Amino acid sequence: MTITTLMPGATDTQFFARADMLDTDVGTREKADPAKVAQDGWDALMAGKAHIVSGWKNKVQAAAAHVTPASILADQHRNMAEPGSADEA
Repeated sequence: MTITTLMPGATDTQFFARADMLDTDVGTREKADPAKVAQDGWDALMAGKAHIVSGWKNKVQAAAAHVTPASILADQHRNMAEPGSADEA
């Protein structure tokens, strides 16, 4: 059995509309192509990889998250997902 964790970041799906997040910074930003994310996940699964971060921007963010204090990451995530944050971006 192989289990692969897929870490795609923001992906262009209906998630943000269904979550009522279209007025947020993250809801209005450019997002990853879902077909590319799915292909990355499938390829990683078939290669037996334990995890995959899809997209170079997400890889940079994931690397930075390992050295950034949790309180700063929490503030960044809150600012991106806060209602109305798209107006402030």
